[in-house]
Amino acid sequence: MKLVMCVVDDMDIHALLDALSEGGFQATKLASSGGFLRRGNTTLLIGVEDDKKEEVIQVVRRVCKPRKQMVPMTPMLAAEESIIPVDVMVRMGGATVFVLDVVENYKI
Repeated sequence: MKLVMCVVDDMDIHALLDALSEGGFQATKLASSGGFLRRGNTTLLIGVEDDKKEEVIQVVRRVCKPRKQMVPMTPMLAAEESIIPVDVMVRMGGATVFVLDVVENYKI
């Protein structure tokens, strides 16, 4: 058995949950936040048999497409009065996926 952990942008989570459900997969949803942009994201925990792991990853690839977006950033400067917010292009979306071996699994 495998545990597939997916960290997904909040903009993609509803479509991903729908696609996983349509594929017969169940997921546990955990709220989380990113460190760089401090934007919301969601971590999904999906337990699957070994032979279904690649199917789950393909659903994530199909739904969670990376994109670029302009985001306002405040640069860190020495003199506070000279701080000028600027917009920067950043890569967003997509997903970070971890696959772990499950040694034991209990439904209690």
